[in-house]
Amino acid sequence: MNQGFSFGKPVAVNVTPSPVSGAQVNIFPASSSDSNSPSTPENITTPLPTLGVPSVKFQVSSLLENEWRNMEWSKEVRDTLMESVRSFKPASETVTEARVLLVGPVGAGKSSFISSVQSVFSGRVINRAMVGSSSSTSFTKKLRTYNIRGAGENANEPTALVLCDVMGVGEGESTGLTLHDALSVIKGHAPEGHQFSPEQPIGADTVGFVRKPSTNYKVHCVVFVIDGSKVGSYAKSLGVTFQQLREHISNLGVHQVALLTHVDQVCNATGSDITQVYKSKAIQQAMVKAGQLLGMATSYIVPVKNYCSELDLDENTDILLLKAVDHILQYVNLFFQDDSD
Repeated sequence: MNQGFSFGKPVAVNVTPSPVSGAQVNIFPASSSDSNSPSTPENITTPLPTLGVPSVKFQVSSLLENEWRNMEWSKEVRDTLMESVRSFKPASETVTEARVLLVGPVGAGKSSFISSVQSVFSGRVINRAMVGSSSSTSFTKKLRTYNIRGAGENANEPTALVLCDVMGVGEGESTGLTLHDALSVIKGHAPEGHQFSPEQPIGADTVGFVRKPSTNYKVHCVVFVIDGSKVGSYAKSLGVTFQQLREHISNLGVHQVALLTHVDQVCNATGSDITQVYKSKAIQQAMVKAGQLLGMATSYIVPVKNYCSELDLDENTDILLLKAVDHILQYVNLFFQDDSD
């Protein structure tokens, strides 16, 4: 039976407290060992906190005169970005695919991002990763990997990008993704299709457990997915949890970036015209809040708009999605460069 796990002193997070009433969730049981003892991620089996918070609509704000990030919007830019992703190869002699893990609260848009990226390369809106509609219960229960296809003239030809989807954070007090299982996926121990359960943490007795994963099977970059319309109302405990998780991921030598989703819901101007995303004060403020939540510089965070209700692709939405993928792949290659040093 696993012992309690102590992370030591919680990290202070400057995030607006959740409006949800009730006692604060105690995420981690007290450690039975000395508080100064080194931490062992293998002991983490406690579910991540419940997030039953309502969506927060940012107030409409005036647009800035100049973009706070330079961005070009044209068919040429879209085509160049697509070709860059299609031709991407990991900076490694032994690894053929870049495995990227998406982690985030329930309803943040992890599965929708996977389907949206595949839609861009398929030339039509598709829902490859099944998506639910609940804001409190994770639709994804298993580890699923999606090789993005469309590398060449054959639409089924795979690219070198593999996106990994896992259970979301916050679907209940007794169920959900644990830090232990998240780290097991990153280390490559979790088998494809593994069904997550806090009562049955991934271990040597797990069916299909990968005892000695190769670098091919490990995660090369972790992407935190944060809902821009809720970032101001997430529970403070979630920020503490994410920052603790980030610390353990960093110790594994894996780089992390973040996506700010639902930016079309953050301000009306961007909802009407996605090219205004980098002129929006509200989105700029939401990115700062996301950085505070994650303990991450905003230079690691990029905004995206997933395809949700649309039936047709939009050139500018494609550009924002492709920019996000390009951003992720840069940090994938940093992993391999660091690994070779």
